[in-house]
Amino acid sequence: MLLDSNIIIYAAKPEHIGLRELIAEKAPSVSTISQIEVLGYHQLTPTEKQGFEAFFSASTVLPVSDVVVGTAIKLRQSRKMSLGDSIVAGTALTYDLTLITRNTKDFKWIAELRLFNPFDDQESQ
Repeated sequence: MLLDSNIIIYAAKPEHIGLRELIAEKAPSVSTISQIEVLGYHQLTPTEKQGFEAFFSASTVLPVSDVVVGTAIKLRQSRKMSLGDSIVAGTALTYDLTLITRNTKDFKWIAELRLFNPFDDQESQ
C-alpha cells in the first residue's frame, strides 16, 4: 500500500484515529513526492513539522526513480493531471501497490491502478 499525501495529512488530525490505526497495522509506504508536499507546506507549525518529520523517518519512503518518472510521463501524456498525482500514481504502479487516497476521482481513470479510499464507509453514512 502507498499513502497519498492527503491521507498523511488527515491522519495527523485527532479525529482520524482510524487512519492512524490503519497506517500502524498496514505499515504502508510513501512516495518522496508526498514527503515534499507535506513537509513543504509553508504554514506548518513547528509541532506539525516535528510530527510529520517523525512520521517520514519511520516510514518506507520510495524514491522517484527513472522507472517512476517514465510511468509518470506516460500518465501525463494520456490525460491532464498534476505533477504530484502523476508521480504518486507512477510510484504505486511501479511498485505494484494499492494507492490509499481520499481523492479516488483523480486516479480512477488509470485502469491498472488499485485504489482504496478509507473514507468510503464514513462518507456513505
